[in-house]
Amino acid sequence: MKYRTLGKTGLNVSVVGVGTWQFGGEWGIDYTQEEVGSILRRAKELGINLIDTAECYGPDHLSESLIGGYLKEDRREDWILATKFGHLFTRNFARDNRCSAEDVIKQLDESLQALKTDYVDIYQFHSLGNEWFDNDELWTALDKQVEAGKIRHLGISIGSNADIYQTSKASDVRAGVIQVVYNRLDRTPEEKVLPSCQEQNLGVLARVPLASGFLSGKYDASTTFPDNDHRSLEGRFPQERREKLLREVEEIRRSEVPPGVPMAEWALAWCLKHPAVTSVIPGCKNPAQVESNARAADLLEA
Repeated sequence: MKYRTLGKTGLNVSVVGVGTWQFGGEWGIDYTQEEVGSILRRAKELGINLIDTAECYGPDHLSESLIGGYLKEDRREDWILATKFGHLFTRNFARDNRCSAEDVIKQLDESLQALKTDYVDIYQFHSLGNEWFDNDELWTALDKQVEAGKIRHLGISIGSNADIYQTSKASDVRAGVIQVVYNRLDRTPEEKVLPSCQEQNLGVLARVPLASGFLSGKYDASTTFPDNDHRSLEGRFPQERREKLLREVEEIRRSEVPPGVPMAEWALAWCLKHPAVTSVIPGCKNPAQVESNARAADLLEA
């Protein structure tokens, strides 16, 4: 594994982390505590030290609770733990926005309880609009939680990968991390977001680095997703869009991926070769996928 400094936070993070939206049950699998433990245990063995989650990944902080169930048996200080705020999980893959200062402090306390920890390393504004972002009361309340030791660093998970407004305001609200959708099929952040992160010395976490699995190279036109997988939602990946993505993936495989290199590993390394990107946070369904993700680090220069 290789490590990089996460911008102005000074945190030393593995270039590959563990994304955990799937633990909330919206990616086709309902996880047991044992299954989550096997994933995180293998990640640690491979040198991964970054976990990214959110309070709305599953009902009642489910993803955070499963992570907390593992962390109570491990050394908390060995992990960089990032979570998010601003939503309440509701049924059918929906979210109810809850981002007042009062709501967020309540969410923080519930997240800490679920995660079985006294602090989070990175607490991130979760992909909400500017009407929620432009709230001095919210950021003042969060600053007080930093002073109290419940939060080490603030971050912003931008909802649009072209959101230069919130990115440009990161330093103003004392956020040191930007999380953004970035992958070989969607390079929009290269235009404005990533340059702004470099100018402000912000750490960058690239989410959806495998383009919801399409850059794994394992899907084709016949692929269907189970009902409990958010990708099955009408309008998310209609046939026309799916066919277009598959054509792009096949062209990338043919013209860019070196022979003998698994496409998923190549796609993660591709993201990490941008100088602004600190770490990628792909999801993983089992320990074998953790191993595949971790091998992306081997494709980087020392």
